[in-house]
Amino acid sequence: MLTLCLVLASLAALLHVMFFVMESVLFTRPAVHARFGTRSQDVEAAKPWAFNQGFYNLFLAVGTLVGVVLAAADEATTGLALILFGCGSMVAAALVLVIPQPQMARAAAIQGTLPALAVVLAIVELAS
Repeated sequence: MLTLCLVLASLAALLHVMFFVMESVLFTRPAVHARFGTRSQDVEAAKPWAFNQGFYNLFLAVGTLVGVVLAAADEATTGLALILFGCGSMVAAALVLVIPQPQMARAAAIQGTLPALAVVLAIVELAS
């Protein structure tokens, strides 16, 4: 169960690293900002927000990956706590995305499914 939790948490973290690249590095590319529903004429105004949001996603990913490394190195309780925090925050962000904007359900599912599964498995692992 721990191994599956660590794999899912790692995949969630890598997905959030990809979000970082899209939001903080590649946001001005039309194919990228269009994925976030940003019109070309609004890119300059949205760029600082996207840059900040990208780093937020990167920090969640790093914290989650540190948790994975710790849990894999026989520091399961500490590692799982970091995984719960990082992945739990990812799930919360997905809910914040979809609740006011139901049309964002697909994006929220992409953002939140892997971390939600990791959270469930981390809780099961801690309870056993």
